[in-house]
Amino acid sequence: MLDVLSGFATIAAVIGVGAIVAHFKVVDLGASVLLNRVAFFVASPALLLTTIAATDVSHVLSANLLATAAGVAVPAITYAVVGRRVWRRRPGEVVIGSLASSYVNAGNLGIPVAAYALGSASFVAPTLLLQLLVLQPAALALLDSDRSGRRPRVGEVLRRPFTNPLTIGTLVGLLLAVTGWRLPTPVLAPIELIGAMAVPGMLLAYGIALRLGPGLGGDLPAGELALTTGLKLVVQPLVAWAVAAGLLGLQGHALLAVVVCSALPTAQNIFVHATRYDRATTLARDTILLTTIGAVPVILLATYLLGR
Repeated sequence: MLDVLSGFATIAAVIGVGAIVAHFKVVDLGASVLLNRVAFFVASPALLLTTIAATDVSHVLSANLLATAAGVAVPAITYAVVGRRVWRRRPGEVVIGSLASSYVNAGNLGIPVAAYALGSASFVAPTLLLQLLVLQPAALALLDSDRSGRRPRVGEVLRRPFTNPLTIGTLVGLLLAVTGWRLPTPVLAPIELIGAMAVPGMLLAYGIALRLGPGLGGDLPAGELALTTGLKLVVQPLVAWAVAAGLLGLQGHALLAVVVCSALPTAQNIFVHATRYDRATTLARDTILLTTIGAVPVILLATYLLGR
């Protein structure tokens, strides 16, 4: 488990660098927006392309997918209902809150955690592909519609995700994974180099926003941050465990893999989306912070209880 702790420590260190350069006025809050834009439009699509292209797509069809999907659906729907009815959140804010409650850091943290703690990065494949091929395109379509301020036509809803750079990168990566094609080195090398900028760019932007943005909780309604954090750290892994063990009969290492992947913290790219669409940025930022801290004891507890 030292490798798991090392992964979290690395993330915290890069976020800390962002906060430090902001504190000493090397950059201002505008740098966070700029880094997020570069991550959204350039670096993240490149990273998604190379990540998906190297993933064994057959793993997404495993029984784990049902438990993973249930673990995502319950907290996302719970926040959507409560956020809309209790706090009267706008549609775009509901999308960000639902993602903050259920969209795990399956890429830059999930892959090393799966590799080191579970023995194979393939265990995170169902979560990774479900998010990139279903949740993210749907969420981005809803965010685009919310920003446009009008009810879109059916054709627009179906077409809009395919104009988003993140979805395009995902679909190209999926095509490469399914067909087994490999990009020539002169094409692949610069894509990998640009993709390598995505994670540190997101983390630096996040650290800048932590230092220069509103304090923890900001002007959020009482209980909203607690709800998203509790849904992510407690409800999601519990639902995944219940479905995996109770309905699918998974045991041992397979069951542990489902629970650990569901207990991963909220992904940093949710803050990128929130910033990009100017929706619930404080909620996304603070949920990421609290779940990144809280995921460590949750994952260690799950490993102790299920890994014996």
